[in-house]
Amino acid sequence: EVQLVESGGGSVQTGGSLRLSCAASGDTSGSSCMGWFRQAPGQPREGIATIDHNGVTSYRQTVKGRFTISKDHAKNTLYLQMDNLKPEDTAMYYCAAEDLATIFVCHIVKPFAHWGQGTQVTVS
Repeated sequence: EVQLVESGGGSVQTGGSLRLSCAASGDTSGSSCMGWFRQAPGQPREGIATIDHNGVTSYRQTVKGRFTISKDHAKNTLYLQMDNLKPEDTAMYYCAAEDLATIFVCHIVKPFAHWGQGTQVTVS
């Protein structure tokens, strides 16, 4: 089973940038789709972006043009570059992984089985 560990969260001012990282270890063979999700207090978890093993990406409309998902396959690390951050981006951010053979399409609406513990992002 794959283990996911997020890092890179913190506190920034409006308009600032952060880059989140998610290091994958263990059995990563079933991580052909990876994504970033977030959950603000009192709110449901929402998908932000996904990337498959071919580099095909998908984004939530509200982050398009501000956030960029990428993956370093050699390092088994997923990234989320977040620019022009807004207070409404404040949330706990989670990395997730799933096997494309299970979900067929790599997209934020799909169910993911493997999750990290999260990293907090606060924008003020």
